[in-house]
Amino acid sequence: MFMIYVAVTATVLVLLMAMLFLAGRTSALTEGEAGEPGAEERTREILKKVRQIDVSTRAIVNELFAGEYHSVFKGRGMEFAEVREYQPGDDVRSIDWNVSARTGKPFIKIFDEERELTVMLLVDVSSSGNFGTTGRMKREIAAEISAVLAFSAITNNDKVGLIIFSDKIEKFIPPRKGKKHVLRVIREVLFYKPGESETDLNVPLEYLTRIVKRRSTAFLISDFLARDFEKSLQLAAKKHDLIAMNIIDPREVTLPDVGLIELEDAETGERHTVDTGATYVRNGFHKGVRQYQTALRAMLRSSGVDYIEVLTDRSYVEPMNRFFKMRVRRKGAHQ
Repeated sequence: MFMIYVAVTATVLVLLMAMLFLAGRTSALTEGEAGEPGAEERTREILKKVRQIDVSTRAIVNELFAGEYHSVFKGRGMEFAEVREYQPGDDVRSIDWNVSARTGKPFIKIFDEERELTVMLLVDVSSSGNFGTTGRMKREIAAEISAVLAFSAITNNDKVGLIIFSDKIEKFIPPRKGKKHVLRVIREVLFYKPGESETDLNVPLEYLTRIVKRRSTAFLISDFLARDFEKSLQLAAKKHDLIAMNIIDPREVTLPDVGLIELEDAETGERHTVDTGATYVRNGFHKGVRQYQTALRAMLRSSGVDYIEVLTDRSYVEPMNRFFKMRVRRKGAHQ
């Protein structure tokens, strides 16, 4: 299956980012044509946007995710505390057979939950994130998702850290607690400005494995327009609880019928002329993308990485809520 993934990406990834010439136009309108705002105006803009995300995500965190988050991620580490004599109703799986054999009476192990968790957000800020045909760019949705996860973490009294990456580590914020820290994380995701850059998923995965010593719950937020990262993924997944969040725009799945168009890859600058009026071109593109996505999911699954697909023309609440509920069911089945 992974060989299919490699073969597909070699021919399809250029087209998969094809419509990203629109991203360049969007950037020009928001930055070049509109003019760069002054420092004071820029600060007000940042604070306003952060407050908007704070308000818009607060209800989601409180009503949908806070309880599910706690149920899914609580007590991922258990610390042995003591033994006590078995009492009717105790879980027999907790019996300490060594102590029971020595004393001649059944004893059970008592554990304390290690409540404090570390949540790491690995956020892709490569050029392909500056693309959106549904009113919002992929990068904006990534920032909102990061906000939901970060606020859920601090609601649960957990630490939150951030790795911003493209084809290099752009910024690292060590895990800490507190709303002030979370707002800084959101601000960085929203307004960090890398240069023209591609995506290399090996970079954040290797950095996470090397730098974050304690086991964490790590959300890899990207559009996954990258290749040859399976080994790094497997190593990171062995050390951390890794969840892949794939943000996809509808035009990255289905080409519109608009005749001959010149397309530019936002990450490499390569240009291609495509006849979108040809049915075989549109069908071939769609089939190739679906093969790529199927192979990607298979690779993640075989590496022990959970997968969440977020479409930019739909709410991210439903797939995230579905993920949390799935993890609750899975945890219950293993207990």
